[in-house]
Amino acid sequence: MAFMGQMLHMNTPSPGTMLCSNLCPALPRLLSRRLIGTTTSRMVAVKRPEILSVSLAFEDPSAFRVKSLGELLRALGVFRMCSFPVLVNNCGKLMIAARTILGRRGFSLLLRPTVYAQFVAGENETEISQSMRKMSLLGLRPMLAVPIEEDLGESIGEKRYDDNMAAMLECVRMSHSNAWSTDPMMQLKITALLSPELCVKLTTLIAQQSYDLSLLVRAMDGEMITFPGLEEKEAAHFLCGLQRLNKIAEASVNKVRVLVDAEYTYMNPALTLLTMALMKKFNKDGAWIWNTYQCYLKDSRSLLLEALHLSQAEGFCLGVKLVRGAYMDKERKLAEKECRVDPIHPSWEETNKSYNSCLDVMMEAIAQKPDRYRIIVATHNEESVRRAAARMEELGIEKDGGSVCFGQLLGMCDHVSLTLAKEGYSVYKSVPYGSVEDTLPYLVRRAQENRTVLQGIRKERDLLRQELRHRMRRSMRGGS
Repeated sequence: MAFMGQMLHMNTPSPGTMLCSNLCPALPRLLSRRLIGTTTSRMVAVKRPEILSVSLAFEDPSAFRVKSLGELLRALGVFRMCSFPVLVNNCGKLMIAARTILGRRGFSLLLRPTVYAQFVAGENETEISQSMRKMSLLGLRPMLAVPIEEDLGESIGEKRYDDNMAAMLECVRMSHSNAWSTDPMMQLKITALLSPELCVKLTTLIAQQSYDLSLLVRAMDGEMITFPGLEEKEAAHFLCGLQRLNKIAEASVNKVRVLVDAEYTYMNPALTLLTMALMKKFNKDGAWIWNTYQCYLKDSRSLLLEALHLSQAEGFCLGVKLVRGAYMDKERKLAEKECRVDPIHPSWEETNKSYNSCLDVMMEAIAQKPDRYRIIVATHNEESVRRAAARMEELGIEKDGGSVCFGQLLGMCDHVSLTLAKEGYSVYKSVPYGSVEDTLPYLVRRAQENRTVLQGIRKERDLLRQELRHRMRRSMRGGS
């Protein structure tokens, strides 16, 4: 299929001509000074910092009073298993072996009341609704996640990508049509709609030539565009992928906020290019499409500043999901194999500094224009949560104003989520759903990516034990 029309390469780049690799090294520093200068000159009526609620120490086991005895015992059992590195590191192999021995039905019966019930909302809309209604009563909001993803070597045909799009459109419908939340969110992985191989090739092309956002938007609308550097089949697949993304965005705008996941550095520039094109088209009056920034990357702050600059130049609202990142081991091994500089910060402390720096950048931008910028502080790190809450107080940002919210995974870090909700903050839980078979690859990958977090949930286990002992003492007193 031949594509006629304008080339995406522009001789004179417009503000929307991407991407990060083409920006001069001094630009992040320039933008940083500009942002700081603007903040100090235009800030309005900043509230004096007040002492944060003592509950934000997250030491109170009463946060778990809302959980049933069965839920307490299940969480303790699952977290105990997750504390053994050998189980987490080999969970994929162990689950495959268990499925082989027990059969599909026996394996499902084993997983459903344990790991599945801890981390997955349910298989069908009825089960999901029950889980979401309970979350709503606890003051928590759902961020539905369709458990579909791909990596290199896992590519599937156009029909499967269309099926994935249909699943995501159903996710939009469920998120909007049910009264679970006043401001629903959902997650989206671009590699479920477009092949990872093409995303890697686009990343290489972006480093060599500029791709203009305006023409990508026109391609989303179905215009026949020639994509420089792509072969005919690749161009046809790219156009199909753009139109799939466009359909999801059209269905969600003014209804559900779509948070696009970041993935690996060898494809992230392409994912950002597509996400920014979606923002240009759909974020004119509000942040409906969001991008994810991984603060374990050395260039995370410069990438965030570039996004802020681009949103100002192109006149769209910017939504940011701020995470530390989950692909550290693979990124480092790949960098070593390819003899290139490790993209990851050398230490946990440096990653924390990066996270705090990006958090401050967004908080200052939100304090100036809360209607143009939004952030979800997506972390299980208690210190980062406290820092965000403190900055909100300092800058006069409302707890439930919508510009700043917090996010954690379903089934984890409930002592933080429930405490924040009790204090009046907007809190979301990332909620995967689907059958045991559908969610198993998702659960295995999340376990392996988050194994440091899973192995370090000692505090949550201790609080669960304290709450369990409290109930046992109360029961004994009641029975005597």
